[in-house]
Amino acid sequence: MPASAISEQTIQSHTPMMQQYLRIKAEHTDMLLFYRMGDFYELFFDDAKRAAQLLDISLTKRGVSNGEPIPMAGVPYHAVENYLARLVNKGESVAICEQIGDPATSKGPVERKVVRILTPGTITDESLLTERQQNLLTAINPLKNGFAIAALELSSGRFWLSSAQSREQLAAELQRLQPAELLYPEGFELNQLPLANSRCCRRAVWEFDIDTAQGLLTRQFNTQHLRGFGIEDHSPLLSAAGAVLHYVQETQRAALPHIRALLQEPPDDAIILDAATRRNLELQQSLAAADTHLSAVLDETVSAMGSRNFQRWLQRPIRDHEILQQRYDAVEGLSDDERYKALQQQLKQLADIERIVARIGLRSARPKDFARLRDSLELLPEIKAECNLPSLAFIAERIAEFEPLQDLLAKAIIEQPPMLIRDGGVIAKGYDEQLDELRDLASGATDYLTQLESRERQRTGIATLKVGYNKVHGYFIEVSRNASGDIPAEYQRRQTLKNTERYIIPELKAHEDKVLTAQAKSLAREKWLYDQLFDHCLPWVAELQQSAAAVAELDTLAAFAQLALEENYCRPKLANENNLLQLSQSRHPVIERLSDEPFIANDINLTPERKMLMITGPNMGGKSTYMRQAALIVILAHMGCFVPAKSASIGQFDRIFTRIGAADDIASGRSTFMVEMTETANILHNATPQSLVLMDEIGRGTSTYDGLSLAWAVAEHLAINSTCLTLFATHYFELTELAERLPATVNVHVEAQQHNDSIVFLHRVKDGSANQSFGLQVAALAGVPQMVIKAAKVKLQSLEAEAQTGQQTLPLPEPSPEQPIDDSVTALESQLKELEVNDLTPKQALDLLYEWKKALK
Repeated sequence: MPASAISEQTIQSHTPMMQQYLRIKAEHTDMLLFYRMGDFYELFFDDAKRAAQLLDISLTKRGVSNGEPIPMAGVPYHAVENYLARLVNKGESVAICEQIGDPATSKGPVERKVVRILTPGTITDESLLTERQQNLLTAINPLKNGFAIAALELSSGRFWLSSAQSREQLAAELQRLQPAELLYPEGFELNQLPLANSRCCRRAVWEFDIDTAQGLLTRQFNTQHLRGFGIEDHSPLLSAAGAVLHYVQETQRAALPHIRALLQEPPDDAIILDAATRRNLELQQSLAAADTHLSAVLDETVSAMGSRNFQRWLQRPIRDHEILQQRYDAVEGLSDDERYKALQQQLKQLADIERIVARIGLRSARPKDFARLRDSLELLPEIKAECNLPSLAFIAERIAEFEPLQDLLAKAIIEQPPMLIRDGGVIAKGYDEQLDELRDLASGATDYLTQLESRERQRTGIATLKVGYNKVHGYFIEVSRNASGDIPAEYQRRQTLKNTERYIIPELKAHEDKVLTAQAKSLAREKWLYDQLFDHCLPWVAELQQSAAAVAELDTLAAFAQLALEENYCRPKLANENNLLQLSQSRHPVIERLSDEPFIANDINLTPERKMLMITGPNMGGKSTYMRQAALIVILAHMGCFVPAKSASIGQFDRIFTRIGAADDIASGRSTFMVEMTETANILHNATPQSLVLMDEIGRGTSTYDGLSLAWAVAEHLAINSTCLTLFATHYFELTELAERLPATVNVHVEAQQHNDSIVFLHRVKDGSANQSFGLQVAALAGVPQMVIKAAKVKLQSLEAEAQTGQQTLPLPEPSPEQPIDDSVTALESQLKELEVNDLTPKQALDLLYEWKKALK
């Protein structure tokens, strides 16, 4: 039976200790309760069974409930972080229940309460976090015209709002954010949202109330309204932010001074990348098993803060040309004289200031956090001095001076403090006079023991007499066994050893009591001083966060400078025109770095006169690489990074769409072809003249006639209706006719050469269409048996002979560039094809004409 289901009558039948446990557990039914008992955290009932299974620890028993032994499991308190990390990584939530009462004065069980709750989205402990990844708590709330989205990184204090107009955009936002934990209201369904790695937590509807959110947020920021953050009062978007803040306050049970602002991310400020595009371009996750995604290959940052900033810029490529030009200028400045190298040497010595400040705000920082912050603050003036270029002024001006705080921490914390404060030894000597006196007394650092030893030797006449101390038996007077007969009467035996006897006398006992009292007072004083350090640091939180953000950006820009120099990247030219992407000798940024072979660079020329490139050529020839590098270069440019090309002119883009690769969605019951068509439909509905679209092998998941027809119609729609910049790769050679039929459509092909029955891929893209597909040669390279290849050749010759006799496989319709394709026209064509004109009466024919005319209107 679960502990939460035990009745009050049954609770009364337990020991006082178990009664306390059961009542606390009843308030935390959906999480594991770590209940502190001495040197262990214990778990009982179903919690014990689950923890034993998840952590591979022993399951034992304690007491009886309803005639059955109570399951119990436990972990030592000094090693708890390791166990907590494993549970959080498995998506579990844990309530930490500590002793808060004094065992010396408690009657019955020592008072306990839950002091913090760990959930995947609210962890801040260094050992539980992945240092180079964000850890986000996100909430979504459906609105009348879309969705409100709020995201909080508790480990840094970043808190922002965004929105989605459709479920497809919501999926894209969740794919971008990759939340560790997602909050959503009761009644909302999460079907087909990309949440495989997120803990999903259903919350009460009232937690998403806008008025409640307004009150929570203004109290948190100590403001009368939120207009100072660019957010309208009682905006529907606040509903999600209120749910996040309520959840964090509920789990942390502490003040949150490091959460100081709420930012809004308008969708139009960034290039929109839907979930399929992020997946197909492998921005942060590889489709294969190895870490070959763009982030893993290009992230040259040297600090955890810089790496997380790199991820944020990659997740949300911005459209603001002024900010991008500022970043380009900074990259150029850091590239000159290889200045970035000296900066990286300094930056890699910095601690994770961002997360340390968050732990200080939550009062959970450990001694090593203060020591690392102290050492980092000492480095900041040097880093700021390196930013003495005009192009780096926007960074330097945000790095503050922290000399008073650095001096305080230097005086307060020893050079290499222990991990925890519980045993003392953290506060440096000379920081507090009262603590120094108590320590001197506690450690016997006076001449009292020396004087006592000398006096007792003289009094007893025993020259070998010694005064000593150990942690087990305390203070003692030690004499040899042979001299024990000469001791005074007041000597009381404390311990007998092989060759010596140890004694205590009233005077030494009084000193021992005084020292032990001093030890307790010393530890209490040190803990009090340590707690005061949090208060001393809190006024600096805002400037520390600002400086940490500036340093993180500097690290990212230095990484961009490294790429620019080492990989020969160029500065992009940002154009204000739509429909422009001109890349000279462009390369794929990931493949170029991973391949041992020289990468073959290619031009990509998309202009108002060349809006669609119809790409043909063999499999493995490089069509997908060619298309992907275009999109990746646009994304890198809108991060503020130089790009892998000899030159680059990039126009205004609002969205990037991709339909690349074959994948099914078995969990949702969607076949490979259904996934392909769903992604295609999304592109056709949402692409605009400012969009970049990559289409690869549309229609291959169905029959030849169906596939060719669909590919033809999709290309027409993109060229005539969407008028976006499109890279359209296909194996249907019939589509090359579109270059003569559609406006601004051009054929290009990936070169390959055939020698006998083998093929050589040249990976060069040239104007014009391919003359063959080389499918049989590629199959042979893949290891298809020769007997199958020979049979395929015979069939191919037969089909080609049929084509030469004039048998047309598919009649191709004439597009009408002047008019958009109309569904009603398509329906009329279908009726005409099926119509038997000779069977119609004059009256029926006239009725049909009226119906068709009405349909056309």
